[in-house]
Amino acid sequence: MFRRLIFEDSAALFTFAAFITASSIYVTIAWRALRMRREQLEHFENLPFETATPSASHEAKPFTRA
Repeated sequence: MFRRLIFEDSAALFTFAAFITASSIYVTIAWRALRMRREQLEHFENLPFETATPSASHEAKPFTRA
């Protein structure tokens, strides 16, 4: 009634296509990071701390022996 379907060839093809897709994404990101302008690189270096932040009140004071 139903013919036996062979999926080995298509599974290998999809695996290869997924590998090519993922590796091309990583290569593109690395290429863009390496070609980034100096101004943009300096901007990204300081992103989390662009504005001055007050020190946290829960920080421990330095230990001094009496």
